[in-house]
Formats: sequence, structure tokens, C-alpha cells
Amino acid sequence: QVQLVESGGGSVHTGGSLTLNCTASGRFFTSYAVGWFRQFPGKEREFVTVISRGGGNTEYADSVKGRFIISRDNAKNTVSLQKNNLQPEDAAAYYCAAGEAVSSMSRQYTYWGSGTRVTVSP
Repeated sequence: QVQLVESGGGSVHTGGSLTLNCTASGRFFTSYAVGWFRQFPGKEREFVTVISRGGGNTEYADSVKGRFIISRDNAKNTVSLQKNNLQPEDAAAYYCAAGEAVSSMSRQYTYWGSGTRVTVSP
């Protein structure tokens, strides 16, 4: 069993930066790939990025490539998402999730955090 807690959400101006953290408790965190998804009001959750168990493999949605960076520190059971040059269309609830495989599909993830909200103002 893995419990995930997101932190670091908040409000920034367009062009600003924010770092989200996903901290895990429970055993075998290093057995899981960790992904970030986001959800806009009234929409399905969409894939943002994922990092493999050891951190050597990452994937990004086209909409965030070159602006967002995912990393993990297995010693601290933490995955971070550095978000740069934020735009109003990045405003959403962000969720981290743990699963057995590197995947962009939400159904491949077993454990989910409760989310953290990001707002981007002009």
C-alpha cells in the first residue's frame, strides 16, 4: 500500500514558476513509476508527465515539454514537478499517481493523491 500526498500548489502569474511535490508513505515506493495528471473543471484527467522507478526514464505531454521537469528522490520518497513559464491554460488540479509501469494512461495507476490546485493569473 502506498499513500501519496501532493503539496506546493498555489497561485502564480503568467510566466511564473511553481514546484509541486508528491510525497509517499508506505512500503515499496521505489517499485512504482510515478506520474502527474491534471484535471480541468468538467474534464477528464489528462496526462502531464511520468518518471520511472529509478528515475532514468521520463515522458511528457506535448503541452508541457520544455517547460515542466519531473524528478524523484527515492531516499526521500518524493517526486517533484518543476513547472516553468506557466500559462493560464496550465491552471488545474494536479494529481500524482503511482503505478507499476511508465504510462500516460490513468487507468494504469493504482494509487492516487487527493490533488493540489494551481491557478495562473494574467
